[in-house]
Amino acid sequence: MKRNKIALAGIALLVAGGLALTGCSGSGGGTPSASGGGDSTAIIKTNGSEPANPLIPTNTNEVGGGKILDEIFAGLVYYDAKGAPQNDMAESITVDDAQNLTVKLKKGQKFTDGTEVQAHNFIEAWNYGAKLSNKQLNSYFFEDIEGFSYDVDAELTGLKEVDDYTFTIALNKPASDFALRLGYTAFYPLPDAAFEDMDAFGQNPIGNGPYKIASDDAWQHDVQISLVKNEDYQGGRAAHNAGLDIVFYATQDAAYADLLSGEVDVIDGVPPSALATFESELGDRAVNQPAAVFQSFTIPGRLEHFSGEEGQLRRQAISMSINRPEITKVVFNETRTPASDFTSPVIDGWSDKLDGSEVLEYNPDEAKKLWAQADAIAPWSGAFQISYNADGGHQTWVDAVANSLKNTLGIDASGNPYADFASLRKDVTGRTIQTAFRTGWQADYPGLYNFLGPLYATNAGSNDGDYSNPEFDKLLSDGISATDSATANEYFQKAQSILLKDLPATPLWYQNVTGGFAEGVQNVEFGWNSVPLYYLITK
Repeated sequence: MKRNKIALAGIALLVAGGLALTGCSGSGGGTPSASGGGDSTAIIKTNGSEPANPLIPTNTNEVGGGKILDEIFAGLVYYDAKGAPQNDMAESITVDDAQNLTVKLKKGQKFTDGTEVQAHNFIEAWNYGAKLSNKQLNSYFFEDIEGFSYDVDAELTGLKEVDDYTFTIALNKPASDFALRLGYTAFYPLPDAAFEDMDAFGQNPIGNGPYKIASDDAWQHDVQISLVKNEDYQGGRAAHNAGLDIVFYATQDAAYADLLSGEVDVIDGVPPSALATFESELGDRAVNQPAAVFQSFTIPGRLEHFSGEEGQLRRQAISMSINRPEITKVVFNETRTPASDFTSPVIDGWSDKLDGSEVLEYNPDEAKKLWAQADAIAPWSGAFQISYNADGGHQTWVDAVANSLKNTLGIDASGNPYADFASLRKDVTGRTIQTAFRTGWQADYPGLYNFLGPLYATNAGSNDGDYSNPEFDKLLSDGISATDSATANEYFQKAQSILLKDLPATPLWYQNVTGGFAEGVQNVEFGWNSVPLYYLITK
């Protein structure tokens, strides 16, 4: 499969002298065509998954909840179809120097309870997310702001309110892509009402985005959530339809069947069973395009046989036992590309020529050799399992990987299915899972660092395998402190060479977004991160 490399537009790196983002109020991905304006009263039905947690921006780091939050909240910026940031609540974001930014908000922007979006709504929301005792999964997104602490409850002293519509951000060190991050979920504002009862708020959030929760009982757990157009939203993502029904399908097969029968309007995941046929079945309504999505599985270092030198040898042997080209062709019908690093080809700075990347190539002879070296340290015992969520269409590839391990290494290998994503993540985040487990990353913002820091830096919020390597952390820090993108990406590439040796996760493939839309549905565009631009869709 041909690799596609797309250089995504983005906010420039921090430079002294000031960079201002002003006047960005475009629609993002385009507007509905004149030939198909559609019915503005139509509700768009799409697929989703039950959120793993209450809908609190700083505590949502998975796709099911993130998809909802991105529709009901608006941050300082949003990302258009190609990943370029566009101002949303922000009138301007000025980079004053390498560690200081000034944010000015548009006046008259409102939450759905009628209160105005002001500077303190961002400051208080970010402080809540950063506070240690609140145990927010996205807390690490605030670690570069002055005052952040992993050890004690502390205030983000780097956030200062100048007036109702202006605040400043002081960083504790240069962070070359900080301005680019500001469209991510963690940086959304919260209304004053959220702090009265955060648990209750998470079940029925008050947002400021293009959509709002349809009613107090709109979130039917494990069934669906209903959103309606927010008429008060004045940003660049104003909805061209009347709302969204996001259905929590148990399987991708069920969602695809509903698409074929016209029971759902657009889906962003085609099941493995249909990958060979969906483009012919849907014709020009099929979607198959590169996206910033990386797939892997993680082997926690706490598992027997997977720590120290023995663990490193076994991780490398397992990686070299996997025939990625064959699996991506046979299982995925070339809607995936074998991974050659830990990031994504659609991100500027990606490289397929990293030192150590040969560990991702299929080499059964070398795999057997490495496994034998590990056995000389401590003989293998037990079975090897990969846990996965059965509602995500993963069984076929997990079985294929397990068969590769059986055939190459001669071990008992198999998949271990969980009923749904939420139950898998509960055991993963609770550190109670006793097997390897499926992992992946859909980028929060279009930068290499986002694929590395959140997943593999010591104590990072999405570091599910509890990996820690001081040399990797140092290179990551050097890269994020660089003042030009070329230098930053050089550091990130060197950091990846360490990952290729340690393999805290086993890279598998880069994922295209595969999906489609029903007859009569118009103006469907998928973004850089594989999510449809729902606000543009009409029918």
